[in-house]
Amino acid sequence: MMKRILLAAALGAASTVAMADVGVSINVGQPGFYGQIDLGNAPPPAVVYQQPVVVQQDPQYVGQPPIYLHVQPGYERHWRRHCAQYNACGRQVYFVQHSWYNNVYVPQYHNHPEYYGHGGPGPDRHDDRRDDHHDDRRGDHDHDHN
Repeated sequence: MMKRILLAAALGAASTVAMADVGVSINVGQPGFYGQIDLGNAPPPAVVYQQPVVVQQDPQYVGQPPIYLHVQPGYERHWRRHCAQYNACGRQVYFVQHSWYNNVYVPQYHNHPEYYGHGGPGPDRHDDRRDDHHDDRRGDHDHDHN
């Protein structure tokens, strides 16, 4: 009996270790991608805020156009906490709406790759961030506008 318990415990531990080595890679243009998107020649997207958001302007980005980001739900409201994950704290950022990204960008990206400045979907950008973090709804609004 004791041997069965030890065997079951060993198998359970081995399966847990095997599952921990699994990685996920998601490309731009796929549902679940979070990161910078390239608009190329496509029309401007639907954005969350009409003005770009910047936490603290970095001199190297002065005069540079804003970037467009698809971020995890709720991150735009608490941008100061999350901008470093996207290497965008010193940059002006437009947050694209999730519905626009999923319902417009993703299908257009695959159907008309020439709009997005490349020959088609592929491994041009990777992002391992998935929606593992749930929306933080404490109600504090710490985004800064310039």
